[in-house]
Amino acid sequence: MAKIEGFRVKSFRVLKKITLGRLWTRQQRAPLTPLTVVIGKNGVGKSTLFDAFGFLADCLKSGVEEACDARGRGGFAQIRSQGIPGPMEFEVYYKEEGNARPITYELAIDADPSGRPFVLKERLRQRRKGQKHGRPFSFMILNHGKGIAWKGEQGGRQVDEAQENFDALKWMEYIKSSEEKEESRETEIVELDDLRRLGIVTLGSLKQHPRIAAFRRFIEGWYISYFTPDAARSLPLAGPQKHLNIHGDNLGNVVQFMEREHPKRFQDILKRISGKIPGIDNIDTEKTSDGRLLLRFNDKGFRDLFYSQQMSDGTLKAFAYLLLLENPNPPPFLCIEEPENGLYHKLLESLAREFREHARDRKDGSQVFMTTHHPYFVDALDPHEVWILDKGPEGFSTIRRASDDPIVRNMVAEGLPLGGLWYSDYLDAR
Repeated sequence: MAKIEGFRVKSFRVLKKITLGRLWTRQQRAPLTPLTVVIGKNGVGKSTLFDAFGFLADCLKSGVEEACDARGRGGFAQIRSQGIPGPMEFEVYYKEEGNARPITYELAIDADPSGRPFVLKERLRQRRKGQKHGRPFSFMILNHGKGIAWKGEQGGRQVDEAQENFDALKWMEYIKSSEEKEESRETEIVELDDLRRLGIVTLGSLKQHPRIAAFRRFIEGWYISYFTPDAARSLPLAGPQKHLNIHGDNLGNVVQFMEREHPKRFQDILKRISGKIPGIDNIDTEKTSDGRLLLRFNDKGFRDLFYSQQMSDGTLKAFAYLLLLENPNPPPFLCIEEPENGLYHKLLESLAREFREHARDRKDGSQVFMTTHHPYFVDALDPHEVWILDKGPEGFSTIRRASDDPIVRNMVAEGLPLGGLWYSDYLDAR
């Protein structure tokens, strides 16, 4: 399954410029782990970093202008870092599978004279087979919606934008005038009509661009959780559904699907829930006379059933997370903000281990990215899995890996829990 090895954000709210993990320009850095958790004080940018992934997914789904306005973001002027000129920038460095050549996606979004956001630049890069060093080959180059895409699995051109030695428009004209040459057979001229839609959306739907299509599918598969217990208490129309949606209001439909199609796996979930939430004996669904779906919980201590509307926030969240982890076709990337809210504190270490086991040990498991406020959750983590957000002197976020601090590494190696060190201020910047 595809995995993100590195992620860079520039000029997105308090994220003036931060990088997590490995990029093609930072090959000496360790990549992101299967489970990555970001910690920090209130107001340092954890929710903003979480939303950066959601923003990218929204850009793919609905375009950059709608993404800027969605989920209360307030538009481009509100989400671009204050006082910082130039575009917002995002970079994703990922692998389709363990031995695959990494691919870099670069996106820059700016505002036109009327203040409306548009796609300023898109790039896709990949080294060729056998290439161990040097600049990767760009196989999609778009500036203001115009540029070139290389077909197949190997094409591309080494481009150094910093030296300004590549003019996409001139190259387009050269290819147009070279109909019989190899360049025209290997490349495709791109002139997009809508500058507010990502180029990977259009090109990723064409069979001659398998690498672009793979990256589009990768982002389309992300699960950015906006789960709320109130949404899970809704009464959806009956009908099995394979996947939990981002709000969780189809929780009963997913239970219906698991009951029918994966009964053994569903029973395993119930066993694990009963070990974490004492008293829960069984969970199933009931169809109402008007075609709605009720989610029912059987508590050993009571004769009458409880419905989701009566269950605690923590019970619903724990159940939803375990359903996500037992998805027969899990998403490649799972992003959750503060999973500890509403959960009994002694469940948190166990929950962290559940997520790590899914991400690291399951062959087709999701890569998991989380933010948390709770030291008990962090107690179950290793230093290389934890990133610490702080505020710099200018008010913008800074980020560092816990394992980069030798004192922290040594103390954890001696048996001290990482969450306890955080609680005792040992993870604060020195």
